[in-house]
Amino acid sequence: MDEPTRYDEKLGEILRQSATIFADRGFHQASVRDISAETGVSLSGLYYYFKSKEELLFLIQQHCFESLLVQVAAGLEGAVGPEARLRTLIEIHLGFFVANMPEMKVLSHEADALAGEYAARVLGLKRDYVALVRGCVEPLLPPDTSLDARTATFALFGQMNWIYNWYRPSRDPDAAGLARQMADLFIAGLHGARGSAADDAADDGSDEEKRALDVAPGALGAGGAL
Repeated sequence: MDEPTRYDEKLGEILRQSATIFADRGFHQASVRDISAETGVSLSGLYYYFKSKEELLFLIQQHCFESLLVQVAAGLEGAVGPEARLRTLIEIHLGFFVANMPEMKVLSHEADALAGEYAARVLGLKRDYVALVRGCVEPLLPPDTSLDARTATFALFGQMNWIYNWYRPSRDPDAAGLARQMADLFIAGLHGARGSAADDAADDGSDEEKRALDVAPGALGAGGAL
């Protein structure tokens, strides 16, 4: 992997600080002038890195999903066997989540703020991540289970992303400990879900993938990334 350039490092710093501002104030309430004051970068300097506030929000979301996809893919290369792969995925997902809480809040609360090409590109990344997670869940489904892979996949997203609403580093396990407990619970649930086989629900390209990583408390019940 290429070493980050000074441009990349500065852009990453701007994205992190901007995500914190959007998380605290909301995308629509925050202004580029607010970001300039927080980052110490002039307005003209900021517009060297992005053309509009909408592009800035897109860059934050794109960076999060691409980083998560790269980290999970790299981690899975060294994981042998279906259970090890799923545990690795859960640990990386939760570790990224805990380390990037402002970004996760932005992904949640501003999930519908993008439109057009920006929204389409983020949706593509979300679908890639849902497919990656499903590929780790599906091999662990018992042959006589009544669950289908789609249901189990979105149930896992709901379980992992729920921490947005309750996780407190000062009183709860660290990301690795949290991942072990969640993996134990999820895998035990899969092993206990036995019954007559059910046909997979038809996938019509609807909004579940779009919401897969939306982590606001109100979205958790509907598949609540990337």
